[in-house]
Amino acid sequence: MSITILAIESSCDETSASVCVDGKILSNSIANQTVHEQFGGVVPELASRAHMQNIVPVVDAALQIANCQLPTVDAIAFTQAPGLIGSLLVGTQFAKSLALALDKPLIAVHHMQAHVLANLIPDNRPSFPFLCLTVSGGHTQIVRCDGPTQLKVIGETIDDAAGEAFDKTAKMLGLPYPGGPLIDKHAAFGNATRFKFPEPQIPGLNFSFSGLKTSILYFLKNAGTSNLFKSAFLADEETRQKFITENMDDICASVQDRIISILLNKVKKAAAETGITHICLAGGVSANSGLRKAFAAMGEKENWKTFIPAFEYCTDNAAMIAITGYYKFLENDFTELSISPSARAEW
Repeated sequence: MSITILAIESSCDETSASVCVDGKILSNSIANQTVHEQFGGVVPELASRAHMQNIVPVVDAALQIANCQLPTVDAIAFTQAPGLIGSLLVGTQFAKSLALALDKPLIAVHHMQAHVLANLIPDNRPSFPFLCLTVSGGHTQIVRCDGPTQLKVIGETIDDAAGEAFDKTAKMLGLPYPGGPLIDKHAAFGNATRFKFPEPQIPGLNFSFSGLKTSILYFLKNAGTSNLFKSAFLADEETRQKFITENMDDICASVQDRIISILLNKVKKAAAETGITHICLAGGVSANSGLRKAFAAMGEKENWKTFIPAFEYCTDNAAMIAITGYYKFLENDFTELSISPSARAEW
């Protein structure tokens, strides 16, 4: 007997629905929100309203693409945490309503665990145990995965996420939102060794990006003469803008190279400490071409077997919620209709 999961994702600014049958993704419908571009970032209230407009057509599209009828669905999976609370509320209430109306089990999914399990979507998947570097705008983690529902964070950021470092750098450079992908594009034409930025010396497997962000801020304020704060170093606005315009590609390449080295040096350390050689990448920042290339290169050098999800499964999507829901269904890991979403969540 086959198992069909309908999954809903609404943690931030993408409304997505997916149908999964026996661990195979049959559809992954996503509606993006362009309304935030003019504000330079996601506006939570606008995101919630857009989810309310998008969720019915997105779910309908996912069902049609998968040639699936609602009564044949075996369970409803949804992102319960973490995320923007208003956005989560839309997806949670919709999923709960469907489960109640159809008398189907409800499966609550942790958004970051789902990012890790996106690596189980393709046929070419890692063997357990594996490590996963999960990098997004709000999280940076190294996760040990001993089974589909046996995940443990062994390293994480103690302050800011890598994705935020990309986005804040883009904003400082005057690039439009979303700025992370634009840094990647400029970096492809730049010299990554031209400008030097510090690598935080954080013990263990944890990360830190706040100091790097501060270094970049003063580097730009000083028009490249120093990355330290000193009033004598500060350049006037015209000089700063001229420096940024003339050196955009090299600045982006140098910043990206440092963020990538911070990430991969910790992964290398985690692999050495655990002896695990199947290493995965996940999260929105895993769509960064520089990170993907460097990750693959390090894997070849260290004799790892590396895995990276397809681009559509890197950013927020319901397919990763569906595959996680499928494995939770196999373990009868259901939740009550009284459940509420949470902006934050422990593993």
